[in-house]
Amino acid sequence: MDRGFFIDGEWCKIKGCDVFEIMNPANGQRVGSTTLGTAETIDRAVDIANSVFPNFTKISANERADILLKAADNIELVADSMAELLTKEQGKPKSDNLKEIIFGAEVLRYYAAEAVRVYGSIRPASSSNIRNLVNYHPVGVAGAIVPWNYPIDLYCWKIGPAIAAGCPVIVKSPHETPLAIKMLVDCIHSAGLPKGCLADIPGLGPTAGDALARHPKIRILSATASIAAGQSITRASAGNLKKLCLELGGHAPFIVMPDADLKEAALAAHRRSFSNMGQICITVNRILVHKSCHKEFVSILEELTTNTIVGDGLDKDIAYGPVLNSSVSDRVKNQIKDAVSKGGNLISGGFKPTEKHLINGNFFRPTLIDNAPLDSLPMTAESYGPLAAIASFETENEMLEMANGLEYGLAAYIYGSDLERVWLLAEKLDFGAVGINVNDTSELQAPFGGWKMSGVGRELGPEGLMAYLEPKHLKMKLG
Repeated sequence: MDRGFFIDGEWCKIKGCDVFEIMNPANGQRVGSTTLGTAETIDRAVDIANSVFPNFTKISANERADILLKAADNIELVADSMAELLTKEQGKPKSDNLKEIIFGAEVLRYYAAEAVRVYGSIRPASSSNIRNLVNYHPVGVAGAIVPWNYPIDLYCWKIGPAIAAGCPVIVKSPHETPLAIKMLVDCIHSAGLPKGCLADIPGLGPTAGDALARHPKIRILSATASIAAGQSITRASAGNLKKLCLELGGHAPFIVMPDADLKEAALAAHRRSFSNMGQICITVNRILVHKSCHKEFVSILEELTTNTIVGDGLDKDIAYGPVLNSSVSDRVKNQIKDAVSKGGNLISGGFKPTEKHLINGNFFRPTLIDNAPLDSLPMTAESYGPLAAIASFETENEMLEMANGLEYGLAAYIYGSDLERVWLLAEKLDFGAVGINVNDTSELQAPFGGWKMSGVGRELGPEGLMAYLEPKHLKMKLG
């Protein structure tokens, strides 16, 4: 499949744009290509979106909800073929991609329901003949920057609330995984979304992403990216003071208390460390285990990791596929080298598999480092790959210092049987979300986002919709 841009309700290719070749990370074979957007491409899409914005705001909430509901239905009709295509371009097992796509459809349904629940209010006044009315209006044309690791799901996180609020949206989709997104865009457009209200432009961050951030007619920009990219977006958008919703890097601690069910905790840590080969913002990076159960826990986790089978995500029995490209494995290898040189113990993985059926793919064995020094790279920098580092603690205060000591604050996990105790500890963790005896912190009806350097603003929940709305106060004198 070779694709271009979706602008003004149709697919097009613009002369002079660079082309990016998409290769299957499981076998190195060509999957397709995409043209890459420029600042001029972004300008064209934004001008069209601004021209249709006044009419889009006149569409009732019920009509916008119907569009989202039909889009969700359309997605489910092609979910299987979309999942297969996404596996070919991104590598994640098809079963995981299918879950991602179905959840994306549920996100659209959720915001269809929320669209009709944007209520105004009458507020108390300082005088009996004054009435204060507060209502909400769409902020304007929205921009969105979508990452390659969960492109369908996170696309829906951004366009769902934007459309529900009445905001046309320009999406800079990931150039690494734009093919399944083409199918998604067709599902949304065929649901009745007016022309010009959605543009999809694959591109590079320093060009198309920067153009979205700098554009004065983009009034809100939602991006899922690294901390460095978020900082660049913030600097670029400072001149026009657009609203920002930035979900940035993470470095999640997984805390194992002495009374935890060690097998359950190890299974959860293994899955959250190596699902999508660790290429997840809320993946487990560092595992902090109480000294009393450290040896037993590590033994269970080491066995799980060593026995993990990796392969082509299109094989139905495969749960762990390749990494996206060689830069991921190079980063992991560099972090392993740093940790080992400082005294860490490599206990599983740490190499590219040599089996004949894997040799042409971007495969890397899931890796564990025990007794990782606190100043080593796996304990301080986001790996974004199949690597988890383990350290032990003795006291709760020591654990809290280790968990909270970095600039990251997206997600954390804590396992223990004494719920009162772990609840109190969870409240002391400086993260936007904490999983207590559960290894996933995302929930459709709850806000998702980070503290500290892991971002600003929230997605999902009603908070995700309110980001695309501006309050207006009408003060009226009677008589």
